[in-house]
Amino acid sequence: MTTASSTGLTVHPVPGQGAEDVVVATSGPDEGCVFTGTEDGSIFRVSPDGARIDRVAHTGGRPLGIELDGDGRLLVCDAKRGVLRVDPSTGGVETVTDRVGGQPMVFCNNAAIAGDGTVWFSDSSTRYGIERWKDDFIQVTRTGRLMRMATDGTVEVVLDGLAFANGVALSKDEDFVCVAETGARTVVRRWLTGDRAGMRDLLCQNLPGYPDNIARGSDGLIWVTLASPRDTVVERLQTAPLRVRKLVTRIPAKLQPQPARTVRVQAYDDAGRLVHDLDLPSDGFHMVTGVREHDGRVWMGSLHEPAIAAHDL
Repeated sequence: MTTASSTGLTVHPVPGQGAEDVVVATSGPDEGCVFTGTEDGSIFRVSPDGARIDRVAHTGGRPLGIELDGDGRLLVCDAKRGVLRVDPSTGGVETVTDRVGGQPMVFCNNAAIAGDGTVWFSDSSTRYGIERWKDDFIQVTRTGRLMRMATDGTVEVVLDGLAFANGVALSKDEDFVCVAETGARTVVRRWLTGDRAGMRDLLCQNLPGYPDNIARGSDGLIWVTLASPRDTVVERLQTAPLRVRKLVTRIPAKLQPQPARTVRVQAYDDAGRLVHDLDLPSDGFHMVTGVREHDGRVWMGSLHEPAIAAHDL
């Protein structure tokens, strides 16, 4: 396990607030470039050194999780529009699915793409959209879901009852898929092959903070963002009577519990062993919600920052 608390963090500003997730192109003309999406609906391509930033598309919604498919296109989980495909070379945006079981998704969040083209994606809540994410988090509605979309477009719910379903990642051998439960501070694992196929357990639990996006890196590890440290006040509220939890989210935002400023990501192997725990300075960046390790460099996004950041292991 490596630990860092005072090593460098390089921040690359982008012309938009809330660069929530990041993905690195590993081949093609954009190799090495980083893609991110901001709250105004823009998708940006950032050169490896951060010197050039191009807006390549606009979703018309709020892009969150971003993946690259085998054709060089982006698979975007848009909180307002569902699962989209974006062609960064033309700016074209295509809706893949915005419904589950005939009902519109409320809070599409993050995805992972299997080698055979199967898409695993999360819907954080069936009650509250992104503008009211705190309502779901505090009220613990447990309406989050993990879905599987086959290559023919068929969508099925694989896991439900999740406490704010968030990041999604596949193991190196694709023998399990996992999804972050932000409200429960766990990463849930669902086995896909072998003797445990169909079973559910935990990759990790009792995390020191609230996990957001997760992603498998080029090192084969599953990287987990910790957007904010564990908050005892928040956790007391989560167990309070429902009427109290509802009242808390109706008071002015400045009086509600606020996420602490932190930059922290962890990496786990497929057995659930902690390999890296990076706790970095948060002077110029905070609230990491997206992470992608590529060739020893850890790229990070943030729900609140107009920037992405990088740290060399």
